[in-house]
Amino acid sequence: MTVQPVPLGEGTGPLRGVKVVELAGIGPGPHACMILADLGADVIRVDRPGGQALTGGGHDLLNRGRPSVALDLKHPDAVATVLDLVERADVLVEGLRPGTTERLGLGPDDCLARNPRLVYGRMTGWGQDGPLSATAGHDLGYIAITGALHGLGQDKARPHFPTNLVGDFGGGSTYLVIGILAALLESRVSGLGQVVDAAIVDGTAHLNAMATGLLAGGLVTEERAANLLDGGAAYYDLYETADGRHLAIGALEPQFYDALVAGLGIADHAPERTDPARHDELRRVIGEAVRGRTQAEWVEVFDGTDACVAPVLPTSEAFTHPHLVARSTFVDHEGTIQPAPAPRFSRTVASLTTPPPRRPGQHTRAALTAWGVADVEGLLASGAAAQVD
Repeated sequence: MTVQPVPLGEGTGPLRGVKVVELAGIGPGPHACMILADLGADVIRVDRPGGQALTGGGHDLLNRGRPSVALDLKHPDAVATVLDLVERADVLVEGLRPGTTERLGLGPDDCLARNPRLVYGRMTGWGQDGPLSATAGHDLGYIAITGALHGLGQDKARPHFPTNLVGDFGGGSTYLVIGILAALLESRVSGLGQVVDAAIVDGTAHLNAMATGLLAGGLVTEERAANLLDGGAAYYDLYETADGRHLAIGALEPQFYDALVAGLGIADHAPERTDPARHDELRRVIGEAVRGRTQAEWVEVFDGTDACVAPVLPTSEAFTHPHLVARSTFVDHEGTIQPAPAPRFSRTVASLTTPPPRRPGQHTRAALTAWGVADVEGLLASGAAAQVD
């Protein structure tokens, strides 16, 4: 499926008409603004001239759906321009260290004074306060102190981390978007904006609520690969196939387990799954069976069954999985295969707009003009703004 682009700032999703100013950062801030843009918001991204490390380029999908404006925020006219944009906006998103926007003259007090209805979204790792708030950090450290990292992986000797999915995007950008949308909804009633303090440590701890509750109830142990959902159960684990690939087996419920052992051909000799003393034997029997065929052969065996078996695919192969193709989960937009907007809406269907900018400042003149900023040429001439062609 090829998604047709729509004009700049004219998304078709349920947030169409919501205007967002993004002070460019890395990781979760851009991902949050990608979500808002995917859902129809008119987002203008304020980049520093020349960009920054770990971001940028025409394939940085976190920057899709919005124009890039290059402003030198050390220049007073650039700060004044951002405040001009804020007056016209519903939301501002920033992911800088605590205190940075205040020093620039773009903190919550400055912005809310210009626009009392503004939702001011702040994305950090440690949060706006606390003993670690002023220190540097990354996803790995944030999920480490919240208890989430300790239990990840099936290696009893050490935890393993799933790149930066849990912290930056699970506990970070997702919670920032939830907070922004909740504050927007409330502002429609009260007429007042507010600050949304989204910290990765807070969101990750909240994301881990199920494990926290099970621990409190004595239903899980903090030993890795010893619980129902972390590889402790032989019927909820990963197994290697004959061709060195893997199957994900998640047959938790008895009826799904029955479908699993029937498909594997071990129903007549598999140990009783409810007997803890035979778990290692059951794991061996399942493993030997799975190693008897290739991943593709097992996919054919379990196709259409309720055995809860799925192939473990690299991203490049996920693009062509029949189910994801049928749902257009990935789409070809401007020559790049990428995830489609999510979730889906029955009436205000979301669409992809502009591809990621090739370079920061690619849209400075056009985007500032579209937002109604006066004397854009003067800003460019003074060095407060930069246009990259």
